[in-house]
Amino acid sequence: MSGIRPQITMKTTKIEAMTYAGKILGDVLSELVEFVKPGVTELDIDNLAEKLIRDKGGEPGFKKVPGYHHTICISLNDVVVHGIPTKRVVQEGDIVGIDCGVYYMGFHTDMAESVYVSSKSQKKEIRKFLDAGKNSMFAGISQAMAGNRVGNISKAMQEVIEDGGYSVVRNLVGHGVGKSLHEAPEIPGYLSGNIKQTPLLYEGQTIAIEIIYNMGKPGVVYSGTDDWTIVSEDGSLSGLFERTVLVTKDGPKLITKLKGDTL
Repeated sequence: MSGIRPQITMKTTKIEAMTYAGKILGDVLSELVEFVKPGVTELDIDNLAEKLIRDKGGEPGFKKVPGYHHTICISLNDVVVHGIPTKRVVQEGDIVGIDCGVYYMGFHTDMAESVYVSSKSQKKEIRKFLDAGKNSMFAGISQAMAGNRVGNISKAMQEVIEDGGYSVVRNLVGHGVGKSLHEAPEIPGYLSGNIKQTPLLYEGQTIAIEIIYNMGKPGVVYSGTDDWTIVSEDGSLSGLFERTVLVTKDGPKLITKLKGDTL
């Protein structure tokens, strides 16, 4: 990726547009992860995300979702997904999940990262929990090659999470991404049934591989009355990690890359 914005023409390809959008999103999320610290509010993070995206030439993808009015979804501690940013202040010891999307030239990218907010010695059980999520996501990404199936991704992610003693959330999944933020196929973080019965992956496909998991049981419920925020049913800590990936015959290519990401 040269970092040069592609010119808008009728011949601009999906991959060119998504690669540029992914570069924006990866850079923005890397900055947000460094910005998160005790004392900042959820809205501070959301406002910075929008400013950074627009300054870099993109649009906040999540603002194109009907009824949603923020740049990020934010998940603190037992919030699983779709948390709406508020004036809540981030505290020492929080787990903060940031889910964000960038829209550029007609195409979406999607990405999430969970971070442990600690300026002191980190609790080993929290570090282990978050490491399992990130390792799970990359295990799934490693299977994203033409000729494999969605089930190969799902099985790889599930094994890492369950080997760690955690639970994959069953009714929240990854997905295809491109002209729409959420497209077929669904990409669960767990394998149900026969791999051969799951969708085939093909050259040029763009997918958001996402692991959503709990420290406790896998059940989730809506919280409050906003019709967005989903929390773990048993109140246990939750984590999420997500990258947009291009499927090729030679293996996966990260379209969204956090600072320090390696396959």
